[in-house]
Amino acid sequence: MSVTVKLPTQLRASAGGESAVSVEAATVGEALEALYTAYPELRDRLSDEDGSLRRFVNVYVGGDDIRFGEVLETQLSDGQELQILPAVAGG
Repeated sequence: MSVTVKLPTQLRASAGGESAVSVEAATVGEALEALYTAYPELRDRLSDEDGSLRRFVNVYVGGDDIRFGEVLETQLSDGQELQILPAVAGG
């Protein structure tokens, strides 16, 4: 099934300038793997060495934070949007 991965401004340079990318995936993990295949630089920016999302990376599916559900195993429906939002800190 086709889902759309929306990318924030700070990740777009690593994705060829794209703000949204369509991928075929049934879970968040599959969607991210498809994204990494298309744009390998994003893997280092979003994932730890063990394949988990970095602590500061927030992923939302249908407005819901996947950290409070099945994380990378979160199921996706055809046409759904997955939004990636790295946390920003500063003072």
